[in-house]
Amino acid sequence: MYRDPSSESAGHGPSYADSYAAAWDRAFGRLEGEGLLEAMITRVFPGRIALVSSFGAEAAVLLDMVARIDRSVPVLFLDTGKHFDATLTYRDILARRFGFTDLRNLRPDTDDLRKTDPDGTLHRHDPDLCCHLRKVVPLERALGGFDAWITGRKRFQGADRSRLAPIEAIDGRVKVNPLAGWTAQQVDDAFRHRNLPRHPLFDDGYASIGCAPCTRRVLAGEDTRSGRWAGLGKTECGIHRAAG
Repeated sequence: MYRDPSSESAGHGPSYADSYAAAWDRAFGRLEGEGLLEAMITRVFPGRIALVSSFGAEAAVLLDMVARIDRSVPVLFLDTGKHFDATLTYRDILARRFGFTDLRNLRPDTDDLRKTDPDGTLHRHDPDLCCHLRKVVPLERALGGFDAWITGRKRFQGADRSRLAPIEAIDGRVKVNPLAGWTAQQVDDAFRHRNLPRHPLFDDGYASIGCAPCTRRVLAGEDTRSGRWAGLGKTECGIHRAAG
């Protein structure tokens, strides 16, 4: 019989997530969407899980699912200072619509920016370092009080995401990917069936939306994330590292 390891989580060490990830995957890995979220939020990690959202092109689907389960789940948004104004507006629209009670805007350290990116142009010559300062460090700090976090990544988005598991253990913390196996059509269907508003830039050709300086429209025949860091050989900001 499956034993819920969440009951043993108090005072866990750095290998906690790695030790139990396989058991959680066996118990819940065949679930997806709201089914997997329900198990993780209410049974395995009650009060110890957060949703990290970009409030990007597909974010509303996952936000809606979490809100239907528990509006008090903390929602973490990386407010990099480089977002499109439309993204910030969309964030506010969705936050009001879903009624989240704990939306946290994570901002980069002002001293770090003053020392390393004083004129705000770091993204032009070192995008990896820019992402590290504006995304990776603030998120690492914010996740310190959680055992697990939820992402909206999907295998159809390509690159390292093509092998994405529903439940991962990375750096001593669990990552839950409830939409890992979803197709682009399922995402589109969810927007229609749930009557969800699209990001203001979606219909203008932005299939994946990050910081304004590093995001362009996706051209015909390209995959959905081709507009991110185009021409730089970069596919991830750094907050998502492969397991293993």
